[in-house]
Amino acid sequence: MSRLVAGSQGSGVGPLAISVTFLEQDGQQPSQVAALLDQFFRAARSSLHLAIYDFRLSDPLAAPLTLALRERVSAGIEVRIAYDAGKPFVGFQQASADPAPPGTARFVNRLSNGILTKAITGGDPHLPRLMHHKYIIRDGKSPLGTVWTGSTNFTDDSWMYQENNIVQIESPELCAYFETDFEEMWLRGDIATTGTHDKGMVQVAGKKVGVAFAPVDGRSIDQEIAHVIATARRRLKLCSMIITSGAILGALGDALDGGRLSEFGGVYDATQMESVFEQWHGTPAQWKTKAFEHIAAAMTGKRSTPFQPDSRHDFMHNKIVIADDTVITGSYNLSHSATENAENVLFLHDPELADQYNAYVDRLGRRYTAAIVS
Repeated sequence: MSRLVAGSQGSGVGPLAISVTFLEQDGQQPSQVAALLDQFFRAARSSLHLAIYDFRLSDPLAAPLTLALRERVSAGIEVRIAYDAGKPFVGFQQASADPAPPGTARFVNRLSNGILTKAITGGDPHLPRLMHHKYIIRDGKSPLGTVWTGSTNFTDDSWMYQENNIVQIESPELCAYFETDFEEMWLRGDIATTGTHDKGMVQVAGKKVGVAFAPVDGRSIDQEIAHVIATARRRLKLCSMIITSGAILGALGDALDGGRLSEFGGVYDATQMESVFEQWHGTPAQWKTKAFEHIAAAMTGKRSTPFQPDSRHDFMHNKIVIADDTVITGSYNLSHSATENAENVLFLHDPELADQYNAYVDRLGRRYTAAIVS
């Protein structure tokens, strides 16, 4: 597990202003991630609001985190957990490349002891729309407000076998956007209005941080990511489980063909993209196969285990774009389905963060290129 800390010293209670943790398959013990999360919980002074898609941990990992949450409740701290209500099993890609196996509701509701929980539906029982967030707001309405977000679910496999990133940002201003999103879901019990009043830009230790939420802003997020890609002038790297958005594929192809970039590359999940190609075959979306293959020639694919609910979930799970000195990350996959899910995305404008993310993506690229050669 590699950890980047950037920005000025914060309150002394929470993390530094921006802290990023990188995960990779067998690169850390799950207990290390659990300890990081435990530390985040225990620093709470007034509230902990969790919006989490997949929350299922083995007893050794669950025990200290359960204790930390219950102790926070005993100390008078409000703890609320919003989680995805679950769907009938559908194909991997139709579920936006992340169909959580059953068990989250059972696990979350076992926590009890004053911890408030709510299942969040997709709004339409016939569509596989997900409450796909992985964020926590700590003390969000205080000067100590801190957000934990990124691509990382709370499962053993996510912490041991998958490539993921965790971003912690100490910023009451950023927390306000996440709190609005959380309350929208909590009051309605579904994802229909998430994103309505949740888009903006804040300053964190002199760095610009943009934030947006789907599904209300899903299409504009898709277009904004494509715009950032289209305007890159020096480097463009991706670390993304899948890439299926037509706008993003088009922008990537144009950027690659433009000849202006000195660096282009990244990592994707080869197993899952092959499944996508099968779905595209013989449909109007078939053009995307050649578009993807064109950019994939400059990237590396991780060969993950084909998805089954009870298989090892070792897919390349990041959702990262690096364009010059901007990093885009969060729960948002580079897919059309992501525009319809409850998702969050950050636009981090900072050369130091971009360099650190770039080094991480390059390291993964070397690792999985070597795996193919061997």
